[in-house]
Amino acid sequence: MSVLRRRGLMYVLSSPSGAGKTTITRALLKNNPDVTVSVSVTTRPRRAGEVQGQDYYFVNKDEFRDMVDNNEMLEHAKVFEHYYGTPRQPVEAALASGKDVLFDIDWQGTQQLSEISRDDLVTVFILPPSRAELEKRLRHRSRETKETEEQIRGRMSKAADEMSHYSEYDYVIINNDVDEAIARAQLILDAEKLKRQRQMGLSEFVKGLKDGL
Repeated sequence: MSVLRRRGLMYVLSSPSGAGKTTITRALLKNNPDVTVSVSVTTRPRRAGEVQGQDYYFVNKDEFRDMVDNNEMLEHAKVFEHYYGTPRQPVEAALASGKDVLFDIDWQGTQQLSEISRDDLVTVFILPPSRAELEKRLRHRSRETKETEEQIRGRMSKAADEMSHYSEYDYVIINNDVDEAIARAQLILDAEKLKRQRQMGLSEFVKGLKDGL
């Protein structure tokens, strides 16, 4: 058994704003100490209570462009007038050490990851149970974020475009009940860890079993 080890996987959760992706992400991190979260780089302003290097790496646009030009990003995209991206080095180090990395990114970033790391990638799209429930969640959240009616409408409009990409994902979870959605996300993660191609050293292990018979 000592020859067996596992390469980590990249576990992507995507959804329109308000579908519950952040809640599911936090639950997975709490329930899986061996899973690390990919901290994105962003040019958007830091909100109250956010911590540099924990919630995001906050940079200006010139710094962001330099990281892209120097191939320091695995993926990057523009969302609501701000730029977001995934720094390459910490993700590659985690995967090599056998740790799984959880991503909270949109469909644009997922497409880019798929182009460069498909074998390491597991993708899940979270859908709301209805349009009315999505709007309800966005309005509830806007009380904390102080978003305007125009911004809420903008998120609703963008949600329609984002949801059209659901078919590009490996799995889809409809978040009608958050506990059930978390359980399904956990089930996917557990099953993907056991895939044969992620069990490094398996051929040597099987050879040892056969040689002993």
